[in-house]
Amino acid sequence: MTGELIIAIAERAVWVILLTSGPLLVVALVTGLIVSIFQATTQIQEQTLAFVPKIIAVLVAIVIFGPWILARVTAFAADIFDNLVRYIG
Repeated sequence: MTGELIIAIAERAVWVILLTSGPLLVVALVTGLIVSIFQATTQIQEQTLAFVPKIIAVLVAIVIFGPWILARVTAFAADIFDNLVRYIG
């Protein structure tokens, strides 16, 4: 197993992580921005108001994007397991 192969596997793993977590992070970011604008305009500074909508939005995003995320991660894991002999040898 060469160093280039290890770096390629790690690069692909990071790419899968970024790709699968991206939609959830974007949903949390947009929800946080909307809540912040709402808090600034109404001058309500309740701390829980910032967290509860983000949690709900991310849970809805998990329901929506969950099958796609699971397919990406399982495809990556299956590829790793399929080539395990090549990686070990």
